[in-house]
Amino acid sequence: MKETKKPTEQVEKKIKTAVVNSKVDDKPKSLLIKIDDLVPFKDHPYKVLDNADMDELVKSIAEVGLINPIIVSPKDDDEGKYEIISGHRRVHAAKKLGLKKVQCTVHYIDRDAATLLMVESNSQRTELLPSEKAFAYRMRTEALSRRNKDAGPVVPQNGGRTTETVGAENGESYKTVQRYIRLTYLVPELLDFVDKGKIKMRPAVEMSYLPEEVQRDIVDVIDGLGGETFPSHAQTRLIRKQAESKEGISYEQIEAILSEPKPNQVEKVKIPVDDLRKRVKRKMTDAEFVEYLYKTVDF
Repeated sequence: MKETKKPTEQVEKKIKTAVVNSKVDDKPKSLLIKIDDLVPFKDHPYKVLDNADMDELVKSIAEVGLINPIIVSPKDDDEGKYEIISGHRRVHAAKKLGLKKVQCTVHYIDRDAATLLMVESNSQRTELLPSEKAFAYRMRTEALSRRNKDAGPVVPQNGGRTTETVGAENGESYKTVQRYIRLTYLVPELLDFVDKGKIKMRPAVEMSYLPEEVQRDIVDVIDGLGGETFPSHAQTRLIRKQAESKEGISYEQIEAILSEPKPNQVEKVKIPVDDLRKRVKRKMTDAEFVEYLYKTVDF
């Protein structure tokens, strides 16, 4: 994946907005910084993978250099270190190439502005895992909520619902944003199943309301059943209902629920009804015909 020559106009606009809204007034500076002095953004939600795209990025930087500067902010609790806001993949590629320093744009902005900028700069990626979206939406929503709270009587966009603001920015409804945020309450193993497409969104959201120990029991049951049996929406609703009851839910109950065949796993046989009716000489209602078939099979 080759590095683009410059950020899109939308990203540039969001960067300027984040900086303008920051509580820190210092202007950004362009500095050549040692790679060893760059640290990942705290709770950075986007994965940096050594895959084909990374190989292509490494090749691109080796051929034409680092076109876009890394966007960073001084790390408050570690003097001389800088937290990466945008450019984690490029920094990783630069390390693989053995580069010692990279060009950076240092923004002196507050934590919320840095969080908003970090999410915005990464939201342009075409393929995001559900877990990446989930934590990005949560971080952005929480940062916007703190800003709206500090703003006092000023009403935020979309009538005050922060998730609706985040949804509008990403072409999604506020309910979809809320569902993604719920994924952040899953244990890592279940969230990994969601990323791999093994567990769908609706059952994942249901499980996000379960206590951690129940979620871990579900993981153990999945492993015990061969690692290929995953809960449906109906099964997770049943598990949640039992877990929220006074009795709670045991490992054995979870195992029994997940062991039940799903509707799409039940073997079905299609029989042409018209052909069967031709074999019966007398007229019958549907109910009588079904009863006749049962008696015939019994005989």
